[in-house]
Amino acid sequence: MTLTDERWHALLETRAADPGAVARAYAERRKRPSLLSGKGTLFLVAADHPARGALSVGGDPMAMADRRSLIERLLIALENPAVDGLLGTPDVVEELLLLGALHDKIVIGSMNRGGLAGADWEIDDRFTGYDAKSVAESGLDGGKMLLRLVDSDPGTVPTLQACAQAVSELAARGLMAMVEPLPYVRDASGKLLLQKDAVSLTRAVTVASGIGVTSAYTWLKLPAADDPAVLNATTLPVVVLGGVPSADPVADLASWGRTLRHETVRGLVVGRTLLYPPDGDVGAAVEAAAKVLEAAK
Repeated sequence: MTLTDERWHALLETRAADPGAVARAYAERRKRPSLLSGKGTLFLVAADHPARGALSVGGDPMAMADRRSLIERLLIALENPAVDGLLGTPDVVEELLLLGALHDKIVIGSMNRGGLAGADWEIDDRFTGYDAKSVAESGLDGGKMLLRLVDSDPGTVPTLQACAQAVSELAARGLMAMVEPLPYVRDASGKLLLQKDAVSLTRAVTVASGIGVTSAYTWLKLPAADDPAVLNATTLPVVVLGGVPSADPVADLASWGRTLRHETVRGLVVGRTLLYPPDGDVGAAVEAAAKVLEAAK
């Protein structure tokens, strides 16, 4: 689905002159009957980074700032039949809805984006996107929340509490709650560093698994683990996150593939790594990831 000048200008005109078109697009979206594909997997492309001010990819601090470029890349990714759908904030979801790109796709709404990248309060990650009520009313398939665990930062506490409430409220509506628990520490300069050792990741998994009044609808979004024993800490369905792209896409794919083979893992949720590959070929990057998922399952 090409984003021609005509379609782009029509989108801009709709945004300005017909805001009610957004509600109509939500209402008219054809929904897929189940979260999992016929193969029992779930492959989503993620585009919720800009709403948290996280725009950089590789050495370009503004890579995701050009909205037309981002939407074009998402259209290419969503066109691949192996891609089951999208994880995004309301603005991105609505742009793709208005372009007719989300019929028969899974759509997961991103919920807490208030922990702006680099801000002093980054770990106090307020819910500034979708909430459980709007996820349900918009006909989305679930909600996603980021839960960064930093023992030295009291901002972890309100974030943990808010995520627990969101898990409970989504479950009450029979909707998936995708929780992304990530353990961090601050270095001497105050920079946040992701901890990918088995002990830290396992602790994060167990904490996230127990939040809310029920875990019946909870999924976990986790980084590829060097030690697969991390995934033995839960029976909840897991999707592997792409994370910050490395300079070696082949190594990224291999890392995902090792984790995807674990019996609790159901699929992939990848954003920048596929949307902004080093060679610029989004279609090829998405196809390569789809093949890794297929081979693992």
